[in-house]
Amino acid sequence: MPLDLTALLTARAAKLNADLADADALSLLDTALRNANVGDLAMVSSFGAESVVLLHLLSRVGPDTPILFLETGMLFPETLAYQQEVAGQLGLTDVRVIRPDTADLFLHDPEGDLHQRDADTCCALRKSKPLELALQEFDGSITGRKRHQTGDRATMELFEVDAGRLRINPLAGWTAQDIAAYMDAHDLPRHPLVAQGFASVGCAPCTTKVAPGEDPRAGRWRGRVKTECGIHFSGGRIWPGQGKGV
Repeated sequence: MPLDLTALLTARAAKLNADLADADALSLLDTALRNANVGDLAMVSSFGAESVVLLHLLSRVGPDTPILFLETGMLFPETLAYQQEVAGQLGLTDVRVIRPDTADLFLHDPEGDLHQRDADTCCALRKSKPLELALQEFDGSITGRKRHQTGDRATMELFEVDAGRLRINPLAGWTAQDIAAYMDAHDLPRHPLVAQGFASVGCAPCTTKVAPGEDPRAGRWRGRVKTECGIHFSGGRIWPGQGKGV
């Protein structure tokens, strides 16, 4: 992206952060959608443990907004069923299932065990590359990230610039208590694995239950120095065949 366009987008994000600093999530989301051209924004959703809150907000102001759902090929069956349930119940009409390239899987993970040998490259193959390709037709994305989730997210803004696009985080300031209260207030369906002890739900091979009082994301890549899959990192993504062997 040319420097002048990057500077303009950065300035726009800064103005939006200042103007909407005190706006609630629904107003922020509504403003973002109304000020974007039709089809310019897509929501990225895992349909995970807390996803239903942002999806419900979207259903109130833009149920026809494209929603990108990464089907990595390693998700829990419960997540796939939950995605169908939530989309139907909320009337979300444009859920796009994004899958990794079959040729990439054949070349780099033919046995489906790459996650055991190189979790970062597995995430790049099954998540980062497919999502980045899917986002090429959009000017911006909407995510459900929250500052309390990981140290990497602690200082993120409501609006930020990523890879030449505006990225919007309407729930950035929400706490786990805020999420639970919203779910209760609107009687939203819970991900079925939450009741079984999964506080944060990702791919089945890399997600475990958490103990009472444990960090909700402790079950993601347990035992590894890894807290993010990489889809929300700014720039510098490494895909298989681009500087990191498998």
